[in-house]
Amino acid sequence: MTKEKLSLTLHAAGLKNVAGAFKGTSDPFAIVTLLASDPGQKPRVLGKTEVIKNTLSPKWTTSFLFDYELGSETHINVSVVDEVRKSGDKPMGSAVFEIGDILGSRGSVKAKKLKKGGTLYARIQKAAPQSAGQLALRLRGIKLKNVEGFFKKSDPFFELRRTYDGPGGGAWIPVYRSKHIQNNLNPTWEPATVDVNQLCDGDLNRKIQVAIFDFEGDGKHDSMGLFETTVNELVKAAADKKPFTPKMGTKSYGTISVDECKITGVEIPAGPIIDTTPSPAADPAVVPVPVPVMDLGGMNLNASAPMMPPQTKPTFVDYISGNCELSMCVAIDFTGSNGDPRKPGTLHHFSHDGSMNCYEKAISAVGGILSKYDSNQRFPVWGFGAKYGGIVRHCFQVGHEQEVLGVRGILDAYKGVFRTPLVMSGPTVFTEVIQVAASQAKSRQAANPLSYTILLLLTDGAVTDVEATKQALASVADAPLSIVIVGIGNADFSAMHFLDNFEQRSGLNRDIVQFVEFRAHEFDKTSLTRATLEEIPDQLVQFFYTRGIMPQPSQGISTSKIVVDDYNEEADIDLSMQFGDDGEIALNDPSSGYVDNSYEAGLGRLHVMPPPTAPHHSPAPAMAAPVQPQPQPFTFQVQVPAGVVPGMQIQVQHPQTGQMLIVTVPQGVNPGGIFNVAA
Repeated sequence: MTKEKLSLTLHAAGLKNVAGAFKGTSDPFAIVTLLASDPGQKPRVLGKTEVIKNTLSPKWTTSFLFDYELGSETHINVSVVDEVRKSGDKPMGSAVFEIGDILGSRGSVKAKKLKKGGTLYARIQKAAPQSAGQLALRLRGIKLKNVEGFFKKSDPFFELRRTYDGPGGGAWIPVYRSKHIQNNLNPTWEPATVDVNQLCDGDLNRKIQVAIFDFEGDGKHDSMGLFETTVNELVKAAADKKPFTPKMGTKSYGTISVDECKITGVEIPAGPIIDTTPSPAADPAVVPVPVPVMDLGGMNLNASAPMMPPQTKPTFVDYISGNCELSMCVAIDFTGSNGDPRKPGTLHHFSHDGSMNCYEKAISAVGGILSKYDSNQRFPVWGFGAKYGGIVRHCFQVGHEQEVLGVRGILDAYKGVFRTPLVMSGPTVFTEVIQVAASQAKSRQAANPLSYTILLLLTDGAVTDVEATKQALASVADAPLSIVIVGIGNADFSAMHFLDNFEQRSGLNRDIVQFVEFRAHEFDKTSLTRATLEEIPDQLVQFFYTRGIMPQPSQGISTSKIVVDDYNEEADIDLSMQFGDDGEIALNDPSSGYVDNSYEAGLGRLHVMPPPTAPHHSPAPAMAAPVQPQPQPFTFQVQVPAGVVPGMQIQVQHPQTGQMLIVTVPQGVNPGGIFNVAA
C-alpha cells in the first residue's frame, strides 16, 4: 500500500474557563504531540495551533499532516492550553486520538470529553498529493455596516472558510482568520497567505466562503455579512477590480474589494493524472472529486467484462471517507493438530496469568485495526475442523449469536467454544468458510454497493486439498471480499505458497488473498498488522474502481450526532511542555509520551506510559523463543474396511486419546489392507 497524506484539524466546545476570577475568558490553543510506541522511537511535538482569544469553543484553522497506512497505528496527544502572557500557561485538558480511528469514525470525526470539562473534536481529511500552491490575498473593506452601536465603530476581521467531503462535511470550517482592525469601517487587512489545498483541495472552482465579523473581547463576535465565491472568482475579481457584497440574508453590509489575488508555488505533476500506478518514487493520483453512485440497481456487479472506469482513480482513503463500509468476519482452526487445549504449550491453551496465545494475539491485533472501520461493530465468528455430534464441521458458528460485539466479543466467543461438546478433529478445509464469507459479502453489497468484507482466517496447518481451495478462491474472486490467512504455530507452511501470486498463475483478474506466518511477527504487533493488511487497500480500490463504483459525496450530519468518547484516565494525560524563546515546544519529560503497543493492549486498554527499558520484541528468530515441548505423534495401524477404495476418507478412533480422526486411505491400499496413521 502506498502511504497517503492526511490532514488533521481541531475544534473544541464547552471548555472550562481556567482564566481565574475576574480575569475574563480563557484564550485557548492546542498542542499536537506524536506519541511513541516503540523503544526505538521518541515522542515528538508536531506544533501548535493559533491562539483564539476569549472563547471556550475555539475553531482552530491550523492543520497537521500525517502519513497513513492501514496496518499501522499513529497515536497523538492533543493538549488544550490557556495562553497566559504574564504568567505560566494553564492546561485545559488533553485527549489521545489514533489517526485510523478518526478516519474510520462517522464523518471522519472523533470526539472526546476532557477531564476538566468540554469536548475536543478531531477531523481527518485527505491531503492533496501535490501542492496546489499558496493563495496570496489582500482584501479591503469599503463602507462596511457598523454593528457596534451608536458611539463606537466595529473592529472588523475576516475568515476564509471551506466545507469537507464525507458525512459531517456540510458545515463551513475556518481555514484562515485575519487580525481585526479597531474602529474602522474601511479596513485594509494585512496580506493573507493560504495553502490552496487546505482551502479547497486544489479545486479552484470549489465554493469557499468569506465571512466578515466585528471582533468582541468576550469571543462572541458579531457577523458583518458574508459571501460565497471560488479561488478563480477571487483572482478574476482582482484583475477586473470587481468588488463583492457581503450580506446577511438580503441585507447588504458594505463592499469587499480584492486588491490582490494570485497563486504561487504550484507543483506540476510528473505525469498525467490518470497514471495511478503506485510507485515509491512517484506521487499518487490527484485527489478526485467524489462522484455519486448512479443507478446501481441495473448494474451487473459480477459481469466478466468490467465497466470502463472513470478517468481519475480514487484511493483507499477516498473510499473510506466516501461512505464505504468495511465488514470483518473471523474463521478459526479447531483441527486436532492444534493439540489438547488443556495442556500448556498447545496452540489453543489459555494461560491463567492473562497472557495471550497466538490465536488471541492475531485476533486482537488484526481485528483491532479492522474493527475501527466497521460502524456497527458486529462480527460473525466461525470455526472449522471440529466435530459436533460425531460429524466433522467445516464451518460452524462460534458463540451464542450469529454476530458478536467487538473484538472482545470475538475473543470471548473463541474461549467459550471449548465449553461446548466440541471434538477437535480434521482435516483442514477452508472451502466452506470462504464460500460463506463470499455469500455474506455479496448480500451486504446488495444492500449497500459500497460494502466490502475482509475474512480473517487463522489456521495451524496447510490445507488438505489444495486444488479444492484453488477452485473455491477462483469462484469467489467476483465478490467484494479480501481474505487474510494467518498461519499459527511452528508447522511447515510451505504448502501454502501456492497462494503467492495465485491470481496471476490462475488467470484471475484480481488478487484477494494474503498469507502471513504469525511466528515471523510474534514479538512485533505492528509488523504483523502491516504484513497482513498491506494488500487490502489496493484490493478494495481495484474491486470498486473496475466496476465504476466511486466514493459517495457528502450527505452532512450535525455535530450532535457525532459519538463522544469518555475521558480515559490512563491515556488522556496532560503532558508537561517547555516553550523556547524561538517558539520551539518540547516535552519536559519525554518518557511520558509512550503508548503501550503490546498485543494485550489492543483491546481498548490504551494507556500512555514510560518507555520500556528493553525492547518488547526480540531480533532473534521466533525459533529461539522458549517453546513448550509438543507430545510426539503416536503411530497405529488401520485396516481398510470393505467397500472403501484408495483416496476415500474414513473415520477412525485414536487408541490412546479416544479422539475420532478423519484419515485418507493411501493409494495402493485396497479393502482388507493395512496402513499406518501417525497422530
